[in-house]
Amino acid sequence: MGTWDIGPFENDMAADFASALDEAAETDREAMVRQALIATINTQGYLDSSEGAEAVAAAALVAARCPGGEPVSSAYGPKEPMPAFAADLRACAAEALDRVLAADSELAELWDENGDDRWRQSVSRLREIVAPQNRTSADAPTDA
Repeated sequence: MGTWDIGPFENDMAADFASALDEAAETDREAMVRQALIATINTQGYLDSSEGAEAVAAAALVAARCPGGEPVSSAYGPKEPMPAFAADLRACAAEALDRVLAADSELAELWDENGDDRWRQSVSRLREIVAPQNRTSADAPTDA
């Protein structure tokens, strides 16, 4: 895998994913992000680094739409606008990132072997942003 930095789009697989999103119709982009996350969640056994890289990129797009999220500013990220994502993608992104950070993930293994923990910190930050919050009074149904 060609990787040149720790950012979610700073590797070949994520850059290819961004290009595919740009080439897709705007109405298909949410489904593509969802598919990248679900594929990672559903992987049994060892998670290949390419699947993990795509899931991190997809999660970064979801995180960019969340409070506290940062816009994707990488030159290798999608150039076309992303749609408003369904709220359930936050939970999918969190679960996919948990899978990417797990012991049986090639991507996590490669970064851990590198001895640079900035990648793991970056992915953990994305995880914190997309993690579903406990229901607060603002989320609860009102009697009005």
